[in-house]
Amino acid sequence: MAGPRPVLIVDDDAALRATLCEQLALEGEFAPEEAGTASEAEQILTGANSRFDAVLLDIGLPDGDGRELCVRLRRQGLKIPIIMLTGADAEQDVVRGLDAGANDYIAKPFRLNELLARLRAQLRVFDNSEDAIFLIGPYSFRPSAKLLMEAARNRKIRLTEKESAILKYLYRAGGRPVGRQVLLNEVWGYNSAVTTHTLETHIYRLRQKIEPDPGNARLLLTEGGGYRLDAMAGQAAA
Repeated sequence: MAGPRPVLIVDDDAALRATLCEQLALEGEFAPEEAGTASEAEQILTGANSRFDAVLLDIGLPDGDGRELCVRLRRQGLKIPIIMLTGADAEQDVVRGLDAGANDYIAKPFRLNELLARLRAQLRVFDNSEDAIFLIGPYSFRPSAKLLMEAARNRKIRLTEKESAILKYLYRAGGRPVGRQVLLNEVWGYNSAVTTHTLETHIYRLRQKIEPDPGNARLLLTEGGGYRLDAMAGQAAA
């Protein structure tokens, strides 16, 4: 199972924020955080170490309009999905929200299962878009382009489709070990006849590409009957 995905909930209703946080965290699928104002949300989302996969954004905030915040965030280069939550559900309100840069628009009161389904749908689209970028050690990883970029050395590393899929799945595991058979099933498919030797060969080639010292791996580790990605290793050198 992939690691919990960080989601920022921006709403001035403390009770609603608490309920959403509790429900989103329930199955371990999401790691929600809260902001009660536009300024707090903007500070969190544009911070140097900020890492969120999506934003649930209310329109009526005490210090501004959520749509204006959405416009500012897009201008600052934020590409992640933004889903607006609001009581204003007239057609012109929906159009204004989408024109501001929101990916989706859900009127209050909403059904939680529908919100979760729409959130998952937006994340699936984003993960397969050109905008998805994951930080792995000193690299910026673009799964859609099958490319690792190391800015400090002005270097690009091309990956095969399977190498990219392995890295993406291990990244989504949130630093937890993933068994060899699980990786085989996820990357090659449940009906595939490939063996663990094929996976081990791909892991070996990946290490040759991404590890400064492939014989002493720091990013792609063998652990727990499988493999674990330490995405934070070497980031200070980036």
